[in-house]
Amino acid sequence: MSFLEKIFTQLEAAGDTILLQEIRDGQIVPVSGRELLRQIGQAHAFLAVKGLKKGDRCALLAHNSVRWAAMNLAIIAEGLIAVPLYGRQAAADLVTMMKDCSPALICCSDQALREGIVENWPDAPPQFLFEEIFATDAGTLAKPQLADSDPVTIIYTSGTSGDAKGVILTAGNVGFILGATSARLDLLMSAHAGQGGSRQDRVYQYLPFCFGASWIALLTYLQRGSLVTLNTDLTKLAGEIRGVAPDYFLNVPALLERMKKAVDEQLWKTGGMVLAIYTRAKNSWMRGQEGKSGFSDSVWLGLANALVFPAIRRKMIGKNLKALISGSAPLSIETQLYFMMLGIPVLQVYGLTETTGICTMDDPRRVTPGRVGPAVEGIEMKLGENDEIIVRGPNVFPGYWKRPQETAKSLRDGWFHTGDQGEVDAAGNWRISGRVKNLIILGSGHKVTPEAVEEELLRHLPAGSQAVLTGNGKGYLSAIITGDVSTGQVQAALDVVNPGLPHYKQIRAYHIHPEAFSVDNGLLTVNGKLKRDAIAARLKSEIEALYAVKQAV
Repeated sequence: MSFLEKIFTQLEAAGDTILLQEIRDGQIVPVSGRELLRQIGQAHAFLAVKGLKKGDRCALLAHNSVRWAAMNLAIIAEGLIAVPLYGRQAAADLVTMMKDCSPALICCSDQALREGIVENWPDAPPQFLFEEIFATDAGTLAKPQLADSDPVTIIYTSGTSGDAKGVILTAGNVGFILGATSARLDLLMSAHAGQGGSRQDRVYQYLPFCFGASWIALLTYLQRGSLVTLNTDLTKLAGEIRGVAPDYFLNVPALLERMKKAVDEQLWKTGGMVLAIYTRAKNSWMRGQEGKSGFSDSVWLGLANALVFPAIRRKMIGKNLKALISGSAPLSIETQLYFMMLGIPVLQVYGLTETTGICTMDDPRRVTPGRVGPAVEGIEMKLGENDEIIVRGPNVFPGYWKRPQETAKSLRDGWFHTGDQGEVDAAGNWRISGRVKNLIILGSGHKVTPEAVEEELLRHLPAGSQAVLTGNGKGYLSAIITGDVSTGQVQAALDVVNPGLPHYKQIRAYHIHPEAFSVDNGLLTVNGKLKRDAIAARLKSEIEALYAVKQAV
């Protein structure tokens, strides 16, 4: 039975049970399994009369909604290939991707998105709004026939260097991963069976469905029959999370960092005894992680666990949370330990779009902070040249859309070369240390993985937004630092960081760039990853100046 048949079977079994609900203008709009099937039938009937053939691409340009979920499933059920696109991305970039995959038609959630496409692509294929698609009478939904080798989606990578590439995923890829993700969630929920756990998981979703991990998450939730609440306004996250009180939800590190910072700022405003207990308990917790705790530390932690931490948990994430799930980018160990201190487990997931979003997942029974868990059963992982992680298994994609040379570079001898550097401990838990292409080779021949040094620098520079190391072929490392920081603050941070590093990893010069790198200025991907090549090109003269006259640091 294909993953799609399993989902449709679950929807039929759900009947009038609510599975998806949107929060719009403070009101919850619920949809049952029966109603979702009806909406899928509407979209399916609309597509069925468009003269499309199996394997045609159908672009899905929309913001998260119940209709997004219905449209996605209808496209796949019709034998077409779904191409989910990010509604907040620049229209010109979206057009580039669509020209690459040549969709037979484009489905848009609203007129503004359609106008953006037409303005940048006058000869675009037919575009249809959800309003007209879901005005169609629902047709009879036949059981979808999917072979494991059938492509079901093309998801475009974020493109940290160069154009985004279309990753083809098959029904077999998706079916395997859905089994793996659901099994991990079973472990999480069963561990809390006697602590308010319910038969139907409660999930909150704010990350766009067009991203690989979110796309897989949606299908996982539907296959499990979970109750999924969809955010439609990112400015209302905090209040919605408390109101929904989910069992778990998928996150990116940036949100967890903001949540942590918001607690600190609020408690500084509150002051008094609460702040005193919180501050001392945090210091005590960190000493404990270093094996240096004493009797007074246990006292402060005891007070915080009784008087402060429970209130933070309730205000931050409600009463039901079993775990936060973090993926997309590395999470700092400091942030993971912070949430652990509050009594909130953070489970990490590692993978790429090319691995159907997943390679490793933390086992909720055995979490090692700073690591992303063991490889999913059935997936092989090992280290190649320059400690590059390479992967083999039923989750690995068959190739990039219309890019045979790129496919041949990435898939060699049956192994997918991830481009990520890592290490694995004796228990099989992986740690991601950086990207191979980001490796800096100094003129001395020393090799530096920049991410760890950048993270450590920012840890001691709270006002800094980003740090980017440079130095390929040079005599020493320099840093570009963004944010509202002074030279004195940077100097103070370097005075702490540099002495703990080998001489070749020490930062000898820096440039402060007040404007943070962002998607809008073209220096971050839509997933929040640094476009290092673009940064180097944009700040070429500033970087050259760092090596023309070395600053004293």
